[in-house]
Amino acid sequence: MQTHIKICGLTRPQDIENALRYGADMLGFIVEAQSPRKLSVETAARISRPAMGCAKTVAVTVNADAALLRRICAVMRPDVLQMHGDESPERLREVKELTGLEIIKVVAVRERRDLKQIKAYEGCADYILLDAKAPKGEEQRGGHGVSFDWNLLKGFSAKTTFILAGGLNLDNILAAKATGIKFFDVSSGVEAAPGIKDRSLIRAFTETIYE
Repeated sequence: MQTHIKICGLTRPQDIENALRYGADMLGFIVEAQSPRKLSVETAARISRPAMGCAKTVAVTVNADAALLRRICAVMRPDVLQMHGDESPERLREVKELTGLEIIKVVAVRERRDLKQIKAYEGCADYILLDAKAPKGEEQRGGHGVSFDWNLLKGFSAKTTFILAGGLNLDNILAAKATGIKFFDVSSGVEAAPGIKDRSLIRAFTETIYE
């Protein structure tokens, strides 16, 4: 498998331009979910449009209902849906049937036993995104700049493609590559502030990944 990068939490046209310039394969837009990077469906549709045909666009959702998913598909027209909530395998199958889109299912990890739930999503998710569990008391899903212990992944495998997320940055990306995973998701690690990406960090991060 070739190496791939997803840059998530994009909020500005210039950041999308830089993500594309430096080779991102997927661009993530947080749609109507609690986050400092939150976008409306209409804004996500507008700023993601230039990426169409250049990289896959991802609508990041948290426990979205059918009405919101239909609206996202009709207005934004993403290539992929990222399910970052408490969605069951049955719910993923319903969403797949409803939308016909590829699905990224997020699995939050703190302990090795958290990895057991991955098996249930094989066959109904196209990708499994491994992220660190949110700090206790924090309602926001993802985007905390926190990593989990990647040693937990030793000897663990699945049929579904893994995407590694959670606190990735220039200081730890070489260690992330050493896990053997080939798909990486970065957000805060290439930011000057929440939702404000830094061109030089995007360039340095992608160059380090692809070297």
